[in-house]
Amino acid sequence: MIKRRFLGTVAALTLAAAAPFVQAQDTPIKFQLDWRFEGPSAFFLWPVAKGHFKAEKLNVTIDAGNGSGNAVNRVASGTYDMGFADIAALMEFHANNPTAPNKPVAVMMVYNNTPAAVFSLKKTGIKTPGDLTGKKLGAPVFDAGRRAFPIFQKANQVGSVNWISMDPPLRETMLARGDVDAITGFYFTSLLNLEARGVKPEDIHVMPYPQYGVKLYGNAIIASEEFVKKNPEAVKAFLRAFTKAAREVLANPKAAIDVVKERDGIINTALEERRLRLAITSSIVTDDARADGFGDVSKPRLALMASQVGDAFNTKTRVDPDAVWNGSFLPAAAERAIFPAKK
Repeated sequence: MIKRRFLGTVAALTLAAAAPFVQAQDTPIKFQLDWRFEGPSAFFLWPVAKGHFKAEKLNVTIDAGNGSGNAVNRVASGTYDMGFADIAALMEFHANNPTAPNKPVAVMMVYNNTPAAVFSLKKTGIKTPGDLTGKKLGAPVFDAGRRAFPIFQKANQVGSVNWISMDPPLRETMLARGDVDAITGFYFTSLLNLEARGVKPEDIHVMPYPQYGVKLYGNAIIASEEFVKKNPEAVKAFLRAFTKAAREVLANPKAAIDVVKERDGIINTALEERRLRLAITSSIVTDDARADGFGDVSKPRLALMASQVGDAFNTKTRVDPDAVWNGSFLPAAAERAIFPAKK
């Protein structure tokens, strides 16, 4: 009897000791970026480095990517739980794969305005969208600006253009050499890449999509359908930590780049700080973002975009904006009031 009591006591103590350990287990999250470790990736690397995810009981790993389309596919396949991708690419996936079992959903908008833009050299004489008619435009086939160009084209009554495809590293080089008349690319990517290739800023003409009637949303945080169902509290915790980090990155972009440098030691810190600041001013802290609230969307604007993407991408089925977006995991509006006062 004494032996049984002793063994029972040992078992109870063992379970009691194990209970805190079980409760303390962090939820693992594999996160896929849309591109390389550059300035804007500071928004995701900062909460890892500063322990914000850890404080929310999350074990988050961040991997570099190679395009929004691939980020969507990898989250859909279950290889990654969450990711960062252009919402147009997400809409296209939904509309072309209506019966897919694990379609990702956007849970927080980060780039309230698309960073897509058309770039040309002033010596070409291209000054307006109409001047692009009949010209040679270059971009990788998966480039977000190229995919959405039919929307830009329709909004600005641009005639037919001739597309030249190339790998991403050659895009700005071909424009600088005169092999193409214009290119599409993200504002904070192609502008700095052209400068790096010896093109003077005053010789570059830029037509950002949002300034020419194309009010598309840009990149959002996405999560797989399965992960959302199984770990709703983890999704909420991720967005809380991310929001806290975003506030800190906006307040100190220079320090944020140091975190990116820790992850990729070969980056040019001055260049990537400029890239981060351009991303902030062009796509994150915008008048539209202030109107929607950081992380949120305007339902009518999202519905219009869904219709435009369906037409431009010639999708198999129509895009359902309610299936693509789920804002129920967002922190409270007061918690997302992270933008500095407007000057």
